[in-house]
Amino acid sequence: MKITNETKVGALTALAITLLILGFNFLKGKSLFKTGNFLYAKVVQTKGIMVSNPVLINGYQVGAIYDLKAKSKNLDTIIVAIKLNEEINIPVNSIASIVDNPLGSARMEISKGNSNIFLKKNDTIPTMDAPGMFAEVTHQLTPVVDQVKMTLRTVDTVLRDIHDVFDPYTKHNMQDLVANLNRISAGLVVSTASIQQMLNQQSGSIAKSMDNINSFTRNLANNNDRINGTLTNLQTTTDNLSRADIDGTVNQLRQTVERLNASIEKIDSKDGTIGKLLNDTQIYDNLNNTTRSLNILMDDIRVNPKRYVSISVFGGKSKDQYLTSPLQVSQDTTGTRR
Repeated sequence: MKITNETKVGALTALAITLLILGFNFLKGKSLFKTGNFLYAKVVQTKGIMVSNPVLINGYQVGAIYDLKAKSKNLDTIIVAIKLNEEINIPVNSIASIVDNPLGSARMEISKGNSNIFLKKNDTIPTMDAPGMFAEVTHQLTPVVDQVKMTLRTVDTVLRDIHDVFDPYTKHNMQDLVANLNRISAGLVVSTASIQQMLNQQSGSIAKSMDNINSFTRNLANNNDRINGTLTNLQTTTDNLSRADIDGTVNQLRQTVERLNASIEKIDSKDGTIGKLLNDTQIYDNLNNTTRSLNILMDDIRVNPKRYVSISVFGGKSKDQYLTSPLQVSQDTTGTRR
């Protein structure tokens, strides 16, 4: 049977179309027959992921997106078929999430769990909606924007309050306050100059005080030996005092005071001789009478000496009466007693 050229062209065309379809699907990551290790994930938002987009674990591509299919006409859930390049042990508590990239294509990342049980072929892996970069930035900026809005409202309120407070009277008070601040600043300048003068290394009072302190410390250093000797003597004195029988001395002193008090009590009483001399008025009267008699005797001897000492060749004793009272003492202008 002879094959015509038209048949040959038709067969070649069909073969070319078939190869084109197979090559296109191969480039998309799909083969003519569904073979290999597949996993499935249910997502709500695909975030622009396409067939043949990579599937990564810890940044390493372990497979690609094989197919996307809506579970229902409402598009509530989309089933993503994942074809793994090789057999990989993925824990059953691992989580898959779609990460969008505004500068490139979206990808699916699988965060490995810690379970010892692994997913099998055609199992469904749990998913989690991961926020995109812009969503994360927006989420981070939202509190900042709210704070800025609150700050602007507060600033607006403060400005209105300031506008209400700054009436002409208040402005005048503010001017007076600024004038007072200027005077205070001038006073601070003067005070600073005075402090600078005090801190002057040549003529400042602080420098003189430091010189006096240095002189004092120098004198202490020069008299260090004397000070040490004085301290040694003081230490020796304190040691002697610590070794002295202070309690015995105090007891002896107490006994002496008690004896002295007893003696004073005896003197105050009329039992002893000294007490009688001090307290008996009769002794005072006797002494007073004795003194008076002695004065009379001395006056009588002065007035009538012949009565007591008689030296006479022809005459006899004086027969004048004895004195019975002291003579009146008189003095002349020269101060001589008569």
